[in-house]
Amino acid sequence: MYPPFPTSRPRRLRAHPLLRDLVRETELNVADLILPLFVRPGRGIRREISSMPGNYQLSVDTLIEEVGAALSLGLRYFILFGIPESKDETGSSALREDGIIQQALRELRHTFGQEILLMTDECFCEYTSHGHCGILHQRRGSWDVDNDATLAILVEQCISHARAGADIVAPSGMMDGMVAAIRRGLDEAGFAHVAILSYAVKYASAFYGPFREAAESPPQFGDRSTYQMDPANRNEALKEAALDVNEGADLLMVKPALAYLDIIRQVKDRFGLPVAAYNVSGEYAMVKAAAAQGWLDERRVTLEILTSIRRAGADMILTYHARDVARWLKQG
Repeated sequence: MYPPFPTSRPRRLRAHPLLRDLVRETELNVADLILPLFVRPGRGIRREISSMPGNYQLSVDTLIEEVGAALSLGLRYFILFGIPESKDETGSSALREDGIIQQALRELRHTFGQEILLMTDECFCEYTSHGHCGILHQRRGSWDVDNDATLAILVEQCISHARAGADIVAPSGMMDGMVAAIRRGLDEAGFAHVAILSYAVKYASAFYGPFREAAESPPQFGDRSTYQMDPANRNEALKEAALDVNEGADLLMVKPALAYLDIIRQVKDRFGLPVAAYNVSGEYAMVKAAAAQGWLDERRVTLEILTSIRRAGADMILTYHARDVARWLKQG
């Protein structure tokens, strides 16, 4: 005779797979995913990024094919990163009407119309010869990014992308006042309808390593710790997000995602705006490398990671896993 306890048995709701589905608190859907894509000059280029298998540098023509294939999987949201033909100290190629991102936006919009949502990363690290995120100046004997001088060209870049067809601009350089400057510039240029997804909380993270190869943007000296956030700081993240909300951000981003789930939750709870989380290149590469060695189940681990990011409060996830996840979700 067993004693009449426990009376509360959580396992009852785990006893059947359909029951587990019924009471599941967090769902991961293809509509939650944003696919980052890298575009470069040329034709017929589809160059795999060695540290990010399954992801490529694409010319505009192959970018069109890639987006078409992704669309067939149900992916409709894309963020573009450009690799220019030439670089200089100020990243001037980012501002040209025939720049690589501007070309890509026009062709994508012409091909797919309103079937897709196009976002553009707004920064200069891919375009500058020194690999930093803006115009440099000397301060106390060392080189650093000039915040206010960079704001002026950042606004120009965003307006150029909006003119070429971007639905959302996503400033990622962590310049103070960037959202206010961009919002004012877009509104005055007639693009009040273009939304701003601010990289509000972007940490100076070691998880960005593979991205440096993908975007060909390693800094030629120093690092980005003078403008990206210290990974140890939480209160500063809330301050950064609050500033961007007050300046007119429509959506907020936390980057990276996996090591900062606590920050995602706090940003979501504090501000209530749609929150994006960037499942960055290093997070992706670790899973791919371990899966290639047979050390883990790639599908289960990837879905677990992305579900944890959603559970933490992210409304959307930028992830290089997007194609694979879309296939898996389609298969059921």
